[in-house]
Amino acid sequence: MEVRSPFNYHVFLEMSRVLIVEDEKHLADGLRYNLEAEGYNVEAVADAESALPLLMDQQKTYDAVVLDVMLPGMNGFTLATQLRASGQFVPILMLTARGSADDVLKGFEAGADDYLAKPFDLSVLLARINALLRRREWFQQHITGEKRTGTAAAPGPDIFQFDGKTIDFKALELHSGPQTVHLTVMEADLLRYLIKHDGKIVSRSAILNDVWGLREDTDTRAIDNFIVRLRKYLEDEPSRPRHLLTVRGVGYRFVSKAKK
Repeated sequence: MEVRSPFNYHVFLEMSRVLIVEDEKHLADGLRYNLEAEGYNVEAVADAESALPLLMDQQKTYDAVVLDVMLPGMNGFTLATQLRASGQFVPILMLTARGSADDVLKGFEAGADDYLAKPFDLSVLLARINALLRRREWFQQHITGEKRTGTAAAPGPDIFQFDGKTIDFKALELHSGPQTVHLTVMEADLLRYLIKHDGKIVSRSAILNDVWGLREDTDTRAIDNFIVRLRKYLEDEPSRPRHLLTVRGVGYRFVSKAKK
């Protein structure tokens, strides 16, 4: 693996804790060396069974996880799913061996925030981790600000309100009355795209290309699964949607001002 000389990130990223879950020792060692050279505090384990208790330990706090998909025993998809189901929303950068579109979408469905296909360029991996940590810092600043002022976030570029619901894209949260739903990055990106095209039909191929940067010939069933999940968050009756509509044979349409 390429060895890079250190360079300075913003102060808030210094000494961020990163957990590497990778069974190929030479790759894990290389990642650890280079991340530590950039100022990160790094731990590495070789399997998901070792990673799970570390990530669930309330005494330990990780700022990001670099997670390989193909692991001995429990795979990366299962680990990500278990973490999200338990309420652990640490940012996850998933490493895939092939980078196939189906694997990428499966990773996003499991709760991954980003992915890289092996082999990858180290500078790209560092940039992706940097982006995940920056997003986490934004989230923490947002929560701290709310606690300090005692008020909800005001409408703005990252706040969208409709039908008694508030979507905070920066915090990756959807608020509906007393209920708060944590969104994955991919759920938020899809929802933002649909809202941007409020009232307009968007095709499945447009979603694949514009939101996730995937080929048009990718299996679109993963999109349908995302839509089903978003309806559970957005709709009072998910089986009879008023806001997130299916346009048969074409795609979907989001309608913020739905008829009663």
